[in-house]
Amino acid sequence: MEPNSLIFVTGASGFIGTSLVKQLLAAGHRVRGMSRKVPAFPPGFKGAKEELWEHPNFEYFQGDISDLNSLRAGIEKCDYVIHLAGYAKNYSKDRSLFYKVNVDGMKNVFIAAKENGVKKIVWTSSIVTFGPTRKGEIADESSSRITDKFFTEYEESKFLAEKEAEKWIAEGFPLVIVNPTRVYGPGQLSEGNALARLIDDYDQGRFPFLVNFGVNIGNYVLVDDVARGHFLALSKGRLGEKYILGAENASLKDFFTKIDHVTGKRHLKVPLWKFWPILVGYLLLWSAILFRFYPRITPGWVRTFVVDWAYSCDKAKRELGYDPTSLHDGLKLTCDWLLRRRKA
Repeated sequence: MEPNSLIFVTGASGFIGTSLVKQLLAAGHRVRGMSRKVPAFPPGFKGAKEELWEHPNFEYFQGDISDLNSLRAGIEKCDYVIHLAGYAKNYSKDRSLFYKVNVDGMKNVFIAAKENGVKKIVWTSSIVTFGPTRKGEIADESSSRITDKFFTEYEESKFLAEKEAEKWIAEGFPLVIVNPTRVYGPGQLSEGNALARLIDDYDQGRFPFLVNFGVNIGNYVLVDDVARGHFLALSKGRLGEKYILGAENASLKDFFTKIDHVTGKRHLKVPLWKFWPILVGYLLLWSAILFRFYPRITPGWVRTFVVDWAYSCDKAKRELGYDPTSLHDGLKLTCDWLLRRRKA
């Protein structure tokens, strides 16, 4: 990738996007960052607006991936594109919104990039497209789904989007796909950073529950590592390839125990059969339907956490030079940040 390249980033004001923009600017590139509205930076991000949005090599572009014409204008004269934006919420009254944003929106980005002769595009998929893993197995980019069922509309829409992306690759489109695992870390306490909320709730005693007794495995990765993985995929990723951007596999019980270690506190842990949080998920979902109350969890969200998602990121390490932070060190950074945020 040439120095001083102009890179178009969708979702630039999001959880991963903010970290990515910072890294691109630090490397000497120019960034045209798109979001639907001017971002409001969270407490704890002192100087972020001045550092990023007022950086001389940053250009803010207000647009929407559902609007092809705005994308055409945004991508004009750009050398590269990183497409991060998507609809990753637990719930939408309009279920078709997941497809419209994650599939149709992605196609709009690809169309605009192709029309503008972009050299390379990195698209953010998700680990959920590969599906859950069998007990005791660790999967990778070559693994196939072991189930045809989807837990959430988000999972289904990202799977369909990835199938569409593979069609573009087959036609010679210069695309690299990255599949982040469960992302956490300092940044916006938005739905995209639900794990930081979970960490904060557990540390303050508001969520002591080991869902399904805390036995199920997930892969957890620090946000700055995911952002770095995008940068590396743009620089070194082979066209047509997928790269899992993860770090460490751990059960929920181990995840909470590591929080105990980094905070130096012993927290209450209550083993819970999966039936109860699924029931709560249904109650919140019905409340959302009847009273327009936004549910923090849904039955599908709970079911996602009571199966295993054990994955390897060895391909990204080998081909990209990807070197993720350990879960212990990442949680230490996150817990220290959350503590500063509470005091602020």
